[in-house]
Amino acid sequence: MTAFRPAPAWLSDAVFYQIYPQSFADSDGDGIGDLGGIVERLDHLAWLGVNTVWINPCFVSPFRDAGYDVADHLTVAPRYGSGDDLAELVDLAGRRGIRVLLDLVAGHTSDRHPWFRAAVDDTADHRYIWTADGVPDGFVPSPGTRAGAYLPNFFDSQPALNFGYARESSQEPWRQPVDAEGPRANRAALRDIMDHWLRLGLSGFRVDMAASLVKDDPDKRATSAVWTELRHWLDRTHPQAVLLSEWGDPQVSVPAGFHADFFLQFGGPADGLPMRSLWNNGAGTINDAWDPLDCFFDASGRGSPRPFVEAWRAATTALGDTGFVSLPTANHDFSRLNCGPRTAGQLPAAFAFQLTWPTLPAIYYGDEIGMRYVPGLPDTEGSVLGPHYNRAGSRTPMQWDDGPGAGFSTAPEERFYLPLDPDPHRPSVAAQRADEHSLVHLVRRLVALRRSSPALGHDSPVEVLHDGHPFVYVRGDRFLVVVNPGAQQQSWSADDQRLAGAREVEADGVRVTGDGVTVKADGFGYGIFALPES
Repeated sequence: MTAFRPAPAWLSDAVFYQIYPQSFADSDGDGIGDLGGIVERLDHLAWLGVNTVWINPCFVSPFRDAGYDVADHLTVAPRYGSGDDLAELVDLAGRRGIRVLLDLVAGHTSDRHPWFRAAVDDTADHRYIWTADGVPDGFVPSPGTRAGAYLPNFFDSQPALNFGYARESSQEPWRQPVDAEGPRANRAALRDIMDHWLRLGLSGFRVDMAASLVKDDPDKRATSAVWTELRHWLDRTHPQAVLLSEWGDPQVSVPAGFHADFFLQFGGPADGLPMRSLWNNGAGTINDAWDPLDCFFDASGRGSPRPFVEAWRAATTALGDTGFVSLPTANHDFSRLNCGPRTAGQLPAAFAFQLTWPTLPAIYYGDEIGMRYVPGLPDTEGSVLGPHYNRAGSRTPMQWDDGPGAGFSTAPEERFYLPLDPDPHRPSVAAQRADEHSLVHLVRRLVALRRSSPALGHDSPVEVLHDGHPFVYVRGDRFLVVVNPGAQQQSWSADDQRLAGAREVEADGVRVTGDGVTVKADGFGYGIFALPES
C-alpha cells in the first residue's frame, strides 16, 4: 500500500449532504435549481447539522446525462449561475462551518467539448480513443472528417478520455500504453482542473466513474496508478482537500489514493450487495441483472444485516487508518429510502442505524424529510437506464413548504426540471420544522449526537451483539444501539452486565430492562442508550 499523507482531520467527522443542484432550490424563477438557490437554503443545512456538501456536476454541458457530459470543466453552466456565484456559495457555506465538494467527471467529456470537436477532424489528436478505420463493437462512428470510430465511456455522447490500456494488442492498434502522449496530457488536465477549483476554496471532489480510466484493466492496477499519482500531487499542493470515489470497492479505491469510497448499488466483488442488502426493496431503480434479495430495512423481517456488516468489516480491516467508507441513504442514481412499500414511518430506524454506524454518513437531499421515489416520470436528461431503472424518481424538486411549487421555484410547475411529487400528503421542510416529532427533527438530533459523541464517530469501535431482528450493537463502550426494521415486535436477551442501567438517549418503541438485560423492540422501533461508565 502506497504511503499517502494522512487524511485531513476534518474528514473523520464529516456528515455529507448530497445536493442535486437542478432540483434543490431555484432562485431565478426558471424552474431549474441553481447555486443561488443553494445559497438561500444554507441555513437549513446549518440547522440540520451537516458539515460537508457534495454538489452534482454544475459545469457547462448539453445535459444529455444531467451534467455528467461536461463541455467545459472550468466554467459553471449558465443555468446554475456563474463562477462568482459558486465562490459566494463556498464563502457563505464556510461561514456556517460547511465545506463544499464538487463532482469531477474524470473519465470522459461531452461530445460538445472543444477537445472532442477538435479531435473529430485531427488524426494526430490522442485525447480520446480512436480507431484508424472501421467501427469495432462498442465504438461509435466518427462524426467528423476523421475516419474510424471513438470509444464512449457511458452514453454515446460521452466519449472516453484516453488514459491508455493496461494491455496492448497488435490486433487493436488503438490501444495505447498508459505513458503515451494522450494519457499523459489527460492526467495533466485532471491536475489543472482540480487545481483551478481548489484554489477557489473548494474542499475536494467526488469523482464520477473513478474506476473507468484505464481500459482493459481487470485488476484496476493501472487505473489505481493514475489515482496514486494524482493523490501524491494533491498531498503536496492541497493537503486539506479530499478525493471521494464513485467506485464502490473501498479495498481497491482507498489504497489507490482516494480518501474515502462509498458503498454503492454497484461495485466490488459482490456488485453493490452491501448497500443493496440494506435498502433495495425491489422498487424504484432496479437493474434486472441484480440477484433478488430481501433487504434488511423491510417490513417483512426477512432480510439480514450480515451481508453489510461482513463487507464493512472486510473493508475496514483492510484499510485500517488509511481511509474511510461512506454509507449514503440514497443517491441520484438509486432509489430513495422512501420507496415502494417502504413508508416514511420506517425511516427513523434507518437513520438511527446510518447515523450511528462507523461509516461516514451521506444524506441525499430530501431524505431528511422522507421525500419519496416518484415512479412513472418521463425520461429526463438521460435518466432512464433500463426498463425498470428510471433515475428521475430520485431527482424530483425539493419540497420546502406547502405553498405553490412547494417552495422550490416561483416558475409555473410545467416549467420545473422534473414534476413535483403529486402526493397531496408529501412532506415538506417547513411542516416538519414546525413539528418536533417529525423525521427532520430526529435526523437533526441524531446528527448532533453523532458530532458531539466521539464514541459514535467513524473511528470508534463497534461490537455487534445480535445480527438479526433486532439488530443490536455497542459503540465505543458508551452507547447501546437497537434497530428493528421489521413490522413485528422482536426481543433479545443477554447476560451482559455492561448493558444494565442503560439510559435512553433517543428511542421510540425500544425498551431495555432487567439486570440480565432484555431488549424489546416494537415494529420499526429504534433506540440509542447511554451505557453506565465502568
